[in-house]
Amino acid sequence: MKYLDEYRDAATARTYANAIRRVTTRPWTIMEVCGGQTHAIVRFGIDTLLPPEISLVHGPGCPVCVTPLEVLDQAVAIAARPDVIFCSFGDMLRVPGSQTDLFQVKSNGGDVRIVYSPVDAVKIARENPKKEVVFFAVGFETTAPANAMAVHRAKEEGITNFSILVSHVLVPPAMEAILSSHHNRVQGFLAAGHVCTVMGYREYEPLARRYHVPIVVTGFEPTDILQGVYLCVRQLEEGRAEVENQYARSVRREGNLPAQELIGRVFTVIPRKWRGIGEIPASGFGLAPEYEAFDAARRFRVDTYRAEENPECVSGLVLQGLKRPNECTAFGTKCTPLHPLGATMVSAEGACAAYYRYRRHEVPPAPPAPRVTSAPEGP
Repeated sequence: MKYLDEYRDAATARTYANAIRRVTTRPWTIMEVCGGQTHAIVRFGIDTLLPPEISLVHGPGCPVCVTPLEVLDQAVAIAARPDVIFCSFGDMLRVPGSQTDLFQVKSNGGDVRIVYSPVDAVKIARENPKKEVVFFAVGFETTAPANAMAVHRAKEEGITNFSILVSHVLVPPAMEAILSSHHNRVQGFLAAGHVCTVMGYREYEPLARRYHVPIVVTGFEPTDILQGVYLCVRQLEEGRAEVENQYARSVRREGNLPAQELIGRVFTVIPRKWRGIGEIPASGFGLAPEYEAFDAARRFRVDTYRAEENPECVSGLVLQGLKRPNECTAFGTKCTPLHPLGATMVSAEGACAAYYRYRRHEVPPAPPAPRVTSAPEGP
């Protein structure tokens, strides 16, 4: 298929893999931010082409996975109301809240509908004036323009029975949270190309300078990822820390300015809690004061919900690149896509889902043996 096959070409992939081997002289740890990149890496075995010195770890780049339990419980409570039509993308229906999920609400008779655009939910609200219509607005900066347009259109048309449950998160603050952690072992990033298509990559440049870490804006196909790894390793070996754009066919430094203008009009930057990670300052979008009337959490008075994570789920460590999915004791046994403990097992971009689908029977590496620094004393 044109515009796809050329980015999955085996000869090109081997060329980049060989180039990475030639420039690598020491161990490096690189994090791919996006869950779509994680799935490509695991599905195509991209990491198996790399020299053993290069370690790819998986980051928090799955917005479904980082949607906090409280917000999922809010969604369940709203969707169960008889006066509500609850609209969502399909990947949110099986994500577990603290007690149940939206799929179960639908099974119990709730009017939960899968839509393919938030504007579809505006149309449903227009056609059902006696119902409250709520759209579950989850995502990174990538989906923010469409969600902003839906709210803007509803306001312009005077549609008062439409609202959105907002759980938007922002990528650069999450990257900074990882870099500033005393547990951090990431030395370079593959940044999410689709986010940068909207927002550009100017906001990554201060991060690269402050933490002296290379950031390569990267696409999602095998040769994209291998080229991104090559560019990142080359910077690391040369002692550089810059932002490079591998995904030039889609991304410009300034991004999509009209989309950014619309986002800035409808949304405002707020602190946001990330599932399994905790609250990160200035890491989310909330509705701007002019559009607060469209805030479903306030409209249905569920904005005070609190919930605790299942202690058996280590998805927070997976999302920070500190554990691999198959290092979790519940992986593939207590936690499966049909009965997930955490969102990383059920989301189409979740790292645990990728490992379950493509590497379920792979034995995780043994932990390193403790290093002996002195001979033990005798009795």
